[in-house]
Amino acid sequence: MMNMNNKNQKGFTLIELMIVVAIIGILAAIALPAYQTYTQKSKFTEVVMATTAFKTAFEVSAQTGEFSALTDADAGTKGLPPAMSTATGRVASVNIADGVITATGTTEVGGYTYILTPNGITAPIQWTKTGTCVAQGVC
Repeated sequence: MMNMNNKNQKGFTLIELMIVVAIIGILAAIALPAYQTYTQKSKFTEVVMATTAFKTAFEVSAQTGEFSALTDADAGTKGLPPAMSTATGRVASVNIADGVITATGTTEVGGYTYILTPNGITAPIQWTKTGTCVAQGVC
């Protein structure tokens, strides 16, 4: 006759499994919002990069003396590219007016704005980043 006390038990108890499931649930609840912000930030990079042509053109035009003041720096004039008003990819629009570059994302990236403001028209030009994307932490 077998004695039940001498029998070797293998495997996990129900409590141990419940603890593991609870830990995984807590980690998922923390990780999912962080992952969603990360993916939105990576998608918004397309909007940030859309300002590069305007920024570079502004700096070149400023260094070659095209501008007498910031009010001269408008899209489509004095070596600056024309405004982009047709949505392309995740970028809804990009414009430069009085030297201030404003890019807007599509609804896929929250419709946030990314704004670059120069400190003037003399080198070295420093840019101040503002817009609704800053508060959301996606740019």
